[in-house]
Amino acid sequence: MRDIERTAGSSAPAAPAAAARDWVTPLELVALGAIWGASFLFMRVAAPAFGPIPLVEVRLALGALVLSPLLWRARAQIAPSMWWRLAGIGAINSALPFTLFAWAAERAPAGIGAITNSMTVLFTALVAFVGFGERIGTRRAAGLLAGFAGVVVLASGRTAGEGVMLAAIAGTLAALCYGIAAVLIRRYLVGLPPVAVASATLVCASLLVAPLAVATWPGSAPRPLDWACVFLLGALCTGLAYAFYFRLIRRIGPARAVTVTYLVPLFGVIWAWLALGEPLTMTMAIAGALILGGVALSQGAQAAKPAPAAAGRR
Repeated sequence: MRDIERTAGSSAPAAPAAAARDWVTPLELVALGAIWGASFLFMRVAAPAFGPIPLVEVRLALGALVLSPLLWRARAQIAPSMWWRLAGIGAINSALPFTLFAWAAERAPAGIGAITNSMTVLFTALVAFVGFGERIGTRRAAGLLAGFAGVVVLASGRTAGEGVMLAAIAGTLAALCYGIAAVLIRRYLVGLPPVAVASATLVCASLLVAPLAVATWPGSAPRPLDWACVFLLGALCTGLAYAFYFRLIRRIGPARAVTVTYLVPLFGVIWAWLALGEPLTMTMAIAGALILGGVALSQGAQAAKPAPAAAGRR
């Protein structure tokens, strides 16, 4: 009887803690979606003053600086031979897509980049199928078709009388880069702490972009507002948000953490509307619904499979 009482007494505080986590986790996902959605606003404001490549360099350098303590703690787990892989993935996962999104931000509303960013989940499945023969399934294939239809609708639209096709294509290519990198990380960087991978790839990408950034640095000094946006883009939306995201993955698992994908375009459009007065056009709404519907189908297909035993312990 005492054993039962001790067990009951020791487990009693766990219920309120679990209940608190049930409330906190959705709020954390909303906060992360709001932060990543704001990144497209910050690029939209600062890209014309900095240019895509200098903006990306400052973003990468600040993000790497924020995460550098985590990289230092995990340095013993990164073999010297791994740095070539980290550099390659840094180029695909950070340098190239960040530049494409910044280039698009010079030419189209912030919501265009935020909506195309949602294609990352679909491209990850497609790259795994094409490159490594992983099964897609009927439901995920339908999600891919819906997502691509959304991109076509988005690219055909106009905002404020201007076509956004090139910006939509650039954002879609950036999402493809994320999808390729996600598969490569899963295949070739197994065993490394995810936060160490994030910080190491940011460091490598920053070093790769630095010479181009110096060569294309703007001749006129950006405004304080532009610097503030780039600082928030690098320190908050890249460095702190990455650490926050990987903390969520460890606690609630990747399947639940990736649901933040649904929130990023929503907040991207909201912030751009509130801060810049950018409209949500019917084309953007239809495209966003198709892409997010495709992501929902893809995620539903993934959730239907049994999760790996280690998935929740990352």
